[in-house]
This record gives sequence, C-alpha cells and structure tokens, in this order.
Amino acid sequence: MAKNLNKDAVYRAAKPKDKDYSISDGDGLSMKVKTDGTKRWTFFYRLRDGKKNNLGFGEYPATTLENARRQAEQRRQQIAEGIDPGEIRRQEKAAKQLAKQNQEREKDGLPILDSFADVARQWLASIAHLTTATTHTKKTSRLERFSFPLLGDRPMKDIKAADVLAVIKPLIDKQQLETAHRLHAEISSIFDYAIAHGFVEFNQAQPIAKQIPAQKVRHRAAIIDPKQVGQLLRDIYAYQGTYVVQMALRLSPLLFQRPGEIRQMLWDDVDLTAKEWRPYISKTDFHHIVPLSTQAVTILEAIHSLTGDGLYVFPPSRNDGRPMSDNTIRTALITLGYDSTIQTAHGFRTIASTLLNEQGWSPDAIERQLAHAPRDQVRAAYNRAQYLDERRRMMQAWADYLDGLRNGAQ
Repeated sequence: MAKNLNKDAVYRAAKPKDKDYSISDGDGLSMKVKTDGTKRWTFFYRLRDGKKNNLGFGEYPATTLENARRQAEQRRQQIAEGIDPGEIRRQEKAAKQLAKQNQEREKDGLPILDSFADVARQWLASIAHLTTATTHTKKTSRLERFSFPLLGDRPMKDIKAADVLAVIKPLIDKQQLETAHRLHAEISSIFDYAIAHGFVEFNQAQPIAKQIPAQKVRHRAAIIDPKQVGQLLRDIYAYQGTYVVQMALRLSPLLFQRPGEIRQMLWDDVDLTAKEWRPYISKTDFHHIVPLSTQAVTILEAIHSLTGDGLYVFPPSRNDGRPMSDNTIRTALITLGYDSTIQTAHGFRTIASTLLNEQGWSPDAIERQLAHAPRDQVRAAYNRAQYLDERRRMMQAWADYLDGLRNGAQ
C-alpha cells in the first residue's frame, strides 16, 4: 500500500474548514484537521482477525511528520508480527499508572501493588477468620522476617521457583527445618491465592517441596519411671524460685495440660467451688473442662491471695498485664537439673498419659483430659463433658498417686 504521500509543506499549509477533515499520508497514517485549526496525527489499522482500531500520535507540529511516520512504521511491524499496537499502548499506560500508584503507596508505607508482599497481605487477611490471633501473628511475622526481604517488592508474576528456594535455603542450611516447612507451606498458599485471583498461572513454590529435608520427629523428653517421677516431684517442691513460679511448677504435673494453657490460665476460667477449670484450648479450638483435685484447689487458693485481683493466675514478676513467659517453667526445670533431654514442661503430659494408661484408666477419658478433641464443633461440644465423672475420679486419684510418689511410695 502506498505511503509517505505528501511533503511536510502540505500538512503545514492545511487550513481549517467548516467541518473536520483528514489528509491521508498513506498506509493508515493521516492528519485530522479540526475546525479550530488543531492538527492531529492518527494511525488506522486492521488486525489479522479483521478487527479495526486506531492510535493517536499527537498534535502537529509538536509531533513532526518524520516522527509520525516513524511511529506508524513501528506499529506496522508489530501488526505484521501479530501484535496489537493498541494493546501495547494500553499496557504501557497501565504500567505508568501502576508506577504512579506505587510511588504514592511507598510514601504511605504500603507494599507495591501486585507484589509478593501485597498479595501476601491479601492472603493473610483472607484467612484471618480461620486462625487464632496468635497463629495469625506468627504467620505474619514469619513471612515478614524471612520472605519479604527477598520477595516483598517483586511482582508475583516475576517470581520463579529459584527465588522461592533462595528464601528457604538459609533455613535448611541452619537445620531450622520446621520453620522451613511452615514458611514453604505459607508461600505455597500465597501462590494458590494468587492463581485464584489472576495474579499468576503457576505455583512457583511447588517444585521446592522436595528440596526441604524431612523433619525428624523430636519427642519431648519426659521421665516415666515412677521412682524417678517421685524424685522429680520432690525437686519441684524444693524449688527456691519466686512463689508464682513455685505454684505454677507444682500445678503442672497435677493438671498435665499444655504449658501454654497453664501459663495463660485466667482467674475467670477457674471455679474453686465447683473444682473446675474451663480454659479455651486454641490448639483444638474448643472449651475444655479440667476437674481440679483437692491438691490443685489448695495450690490455687494459695496463689489467689497474691494474684487473685489480676487477670492471670500466673503473671510475671514485673506484673505488666501479660501472662508468665513461655520459658519460665523450662528455665525452672533446668535450674533443678532437668534440661530438655530429660524432662520438659510438655513432658508432664507424657508422664500422665503413660502412667494413667498403665494403671488401667479408660484411654478415652485420658484422651479427653489431654484435650485431644476433634475440631468439629458439634463433636467438640459433646466431647467436652464426655467421661466427666470418670475424669473427676481420675484426676483426684492421679493427685493422690503423685503425692504418694513424692512421699517415697513404691
């Protein structure tokens, strides 16, 4: 098709008329002369599928004839290659708008749009109602500390499997395998979310799964020989730490609940008259009933005179409105000579489970007392009180048994 039909003088001399009119330069390029004298370059083209479109190249003479022809030739080459010049322009315009938006977001301390950090924040918000506040905080912290430094500002569509591995590998090298597996699972979930919302088409975290060594299961250490348990109890009662820690340490084997639940015990959940503690168990998402033996009630009555006016049964010495630190009982046990290879705070659960089963108590009652309950809400509500009478008898018998071991019974 003929092109470059006119000299520049033709366009320079064009005058406005009563109606807008066009002067063709050939092969799709023309100048539109408006009634107000404005002159604009326009390029008309047809794609292979027959679709018609046009692009503006700017006003004359700011956009010269040479410049307009050069732009037209570039667009003709794109069309020959099956590319829609209009789509390219739309992408360029969108990129400029995105860059401008991101500049404003950076000023406000927000993540770049469509970046890993941006999509990760969206994913975290989408699962907030499915996780406890503590778990959600841990997930957020893990992503911020380990993945955001490398991936945070990267567009999701540009992240490759090798980039994900670069985040995970330092944890593997340090043998922090549990953290590596958790972080990988979270990054993988973010990619799944990104796929569902059109950010990416493939989960780049999937190929990394087999690169993370399997984590060896480490059972929490516990003493299960009755004679040694007796010595452990005597050592606990001889502990010379603060009074609050003494009482928490003495109560732990009697109740054999998770250490986190004991250190965060609320006075509002304790009914000394009914001899019950009714904590919310976040790990299994249900409200538990813990029958309190006479010995447990005695300990709680003793500590009530000191901490009963507060929120927590076992506050820290600084009494800053938070519960006792999660390292307090562990540190007390180490002070007594029981490091993590001998006896842990969680190990009191193992002691009770092992010895109560050996004594012939109902395995179901023991499991209920350990708060190993199903997540299903209907079943959890039923199981909360299931075997309660037997568990009351069992908890008193267990406290009496521990007293006997502490006093040297065989």
